[in-house]
Amino acid sequence: MTTEIDRKIAEEIQAHQNFLIVSHVRPDADAAGSLLGLGLALKQVGKDVQMVLQDGADKFHYMPGVDLITQAPVGKPDMIIVVDCSDPTRVGNVLDNYGKPDLVVDHHKTNLEFGRFNVVEPEQAATAAILFDHIPLWGLAFDADVAACLLAGIVGDTIGFRTSNVNSEVMRKSAKLMDLGADLTQVYSEELVKKPFKAVHYWGAGLNRIEQENGMVWTSLTLADREKVGYAGNDDADLVNVLSSVREAEIALIFVEQPDNEVKISWRAKSGFDVSGIAFEFGGGGHAAAAGADVKGTLAEVKQRVLVATRKLMQENAQN
Repeated sequence: MTTEIDRKIAEEIQAHQNFLIVSHVRPDADAAGSLLGLGLALKQVGKDVQMVLQDGADKFHYMPGVDLITQAPVGKPDMIIVVDCSDPTRVGNVLDNYGKPDLVVDHHKTNLEFGRFNVVEPEQAATAAILFDHIPLWGLAFDADVAACLLAGIVGDTIGFRTSNVNSEVMRKSAKLMDLGADLTQVYSEELVKKPFKAVHYWGAGLNRIEQENGMVWTSLTLADREKVGYAGNDDADLVNVLSSVREAEIALIFVEQPDNEVKISWRAKSGFDVSGIAFEFGGGGHAAAAGADVKGTLAEVKQRVLVATRKLMQENAQN
């Protein structure tokens, strides 16, 4: 059903030629897939589109159009679109010389609605799933490449349809994307199964210091770990998803040391727990089952503070 906001967005898209689409630092499949899916759909109708991720998108080599992604924008676009971001700080500094985004499309429940238009649907399993609904309403269309990117976003954010927000609607959307030409087997394999040797080597350091306590499982990765194995990313190489597979883990956490005295934290939670609130307390955001934050401080300091807050959530859940 076309809403008034969809009609206005469609009019804006039709009226403008130059578009800038950005997403968050340390992009995941939903960030890259949503950015590419919308960007390629705009290019299909003859629009000029810059697709920007501050940290690049090398690990998403399997997504159509990934070579079009740059790490910094140029010029003055007519319309700025932010996808899969709950707040403007998450895009890094790529929009520092630009004003308020024209459109924000996101599914994080902690979204600050910082655009002129905000299409924020926390009940959706992925931002790519939101775009599946709205792309046709904005006068755009799907082809096999757009479908492949959106399917990658859904597969990535649901960890292969394993998160608690997966329902029959998500599966129907995925099936329709397959009908449009997306290859689920390839997307699933590239996003969730295949890992570079250096990434798996990097996991070894984290798995070696894994800890468990009353339904919590956590570990950490240091800058030294990353340097030792030559891992080029600044993330956890999806190790948090391995931790969340531990049978005893009701909440899994990973702490990833960053340069400049900062630590990236990721939470994964089983059904019945909401870790988005903790992430928001620490300046981040996310969903009930998956959230993250970047916190200033040493690895030891941040770990202590975050574990205290997470233990408190565990205790509160036990009392309810």
